Amino acid sequence: MTRKKDPRTPRLPAPDPLDFTPVPRQRMRRGGWSAARQREFIDHLVETGSVRAACRRMGVGEHHIYKLRNHPEGGSFRAAWEAALDMGIQRIEDLAMDRAMNGVEEPVYSYGELVGTRIKYNDRLLMFILRNRAPDRFGAGSGGGRGLGAVSQMQLDRLKKQWIKEHEAKKPHVTAEQIRASIDRKIEIIRMSLEPKRQAQWAALSDETRAAWAHYVALRTRDLAAMNADAKARELVEVQWDAKGDVFEPSGKPVRQIPGYAAPASEPEPLVKQWQKPEPPEVPPVKTSWTVKDGGFDP
Repeated sequence: MTRKKDPRTPRLPAPDPLDFTPVPRQRMRRGGWSAARQREFIDHLVETGSVRAACRRMGVGEHHIYKLRNHPEGGSFRAAWEAALDMGIQRIEDLAMDRAMNGVEEPVYSYGELVGTRIKYNDRLLMFILRNRAPDRFGAGSGGGRGLGAVSQMQLDRLKKQWIKEHEAKKPHVTAEQIRASIDRKIEIIRMSLEPKRQAQWAALSDETRAAWAHYVALRTRDLAAMNADAKARELVEVQWDAKGDVFEPSGKPVRQIPGYAAPASEPEPLVKQWQKPEPPEVPPVKTSWTVKDGGFDP
């Protein structure tokens, strides 16, 4: 009778496939394949999944690393090489699965201008993953599989909707108020970062320029009050003091008060005068002149 293994026996941790014995070198030179550089190459191979990309990151040629791989004592290095490629392929598969389920965001242009973005899904990539991840259900082989063509578009749409719902359920729920508050915080941070520059520009202006700006503000306020302008009209004529001459920049902020400046006592001239029809210009009378021309008539 075979004795069962005691379940209380602790299991040893699985060996790390990337833990290998470096290829021994007879002499070390600058830029040679030391133990540290061999481990660095394996790390790059895990991240990229490509020997060429890993060599480019290290700035070496591919023939050098293949020469090291074929070394008689490089068995452990070759095993780590294969394990790193497997991990790189696994990362590529995860990336393909993410693109197949969540789609790829691509820009949308209209008349040459960017108007937004949309999510594009790749059905061929999705079916390719299904065929390889679940060959017993979606494979095209003869071992009892139904084949790829048996999966109708209706079933594919149903699976996609189910996977998208599961993916959305895992995402943290964010309300519209939280998004609006996040945008307001970012705008306030940008405004606070620009405020020292605005104050420095205002301090660099002369007293005459500041007085002219205050006079303009007083005239604008008086004209708006005379027109009984609403909030929208006031917003259209609201211009910051540091706006460029060719830029019309509306703002919802109140008018900035200049300390130490008093408005003039006299009534300023209105910005908009009453339109009057201009008088037509005087046209001189047309004079008619007659000319007798001798055509050389000889009776």
